[in-house]
Amino acid sequence: MSAASRAPLRSNRTNRTADRTADARVRTRSRAVRAAVGAAAAALLVSACGSGGTSGGGGQTGFITGSDGIATAKQGERADAPELSGKTVDGGQLDVADYKGKVVVLNVWGSWCPPCRAEAKNFEKVYQDVKDQGVQFVGINTRDTSTGPARAFEKDYGVTYPSLYDPAGRLMLRFEKGTLNPQAVPSTLIIDRDGKVAARTLQALSEEKLRTMLAPYLADDGKPEK
Repeated sequence: MSAASRAPLRSNRTNRTADRTADARVRTRSRAVRAAVGAAAAALLVSACGSGGTSGGGGQTGFITGSDGIATAKQGERADAPELSGKTVDGGQLDVADYKGKVVVLNVWGSWCPPCRAEAKNFEKVYQDVKDQGVQFVGINTRDTSTGPARAFEKDYGVTYPSLYDPAGRLMLRFEKGTLNPQAVPSTLIIDRDGKVAARTLQALSEEKLRTMLAPYLADDGKPEK
């Protein structure tokens, strides 16, 4: 074979090698982009399902936040809890107004949220201890696209108190500005016997911290103990 005839073959091999190298670079860049997108999505999930901080936006709600992240409002400075009713995770109907006269512990949670899973058994244990003292626990399940995962969550963690099903977060938007941050999951509110928001925290709670948060409102008259 003459040198002239071998030249095109060498050229073709060179082109194929260059094409493979270019394809490899494209695949590497594509994998890097997918990894970056995945990391960003994971970071967003963690930030959405974390402690949530201790602030809940503007508004004159009378809250004073302690060093433990629990905010309280003095009697006479508390905002009214909004109307909270609708379908529950198990398919029933619930209206929080029916519990007026009781202390209501309102917990916002999602089955997709690791801190919610961490605190679930704490809530059930405390609920069993205080439910005969004029206290009712109610959940608000949010961002679960169907009730199936939420029901599985309740079964796995032995949760016996009811939860309103609020996938789009519409119930949370009913709270007076500054009372509740819809992006903070989990969150917990204490609604006093007069139907007013007495305390809140925008973080996951240990059993001890939940008991500490609830204790001042267990007096028969519903006023914080001295």
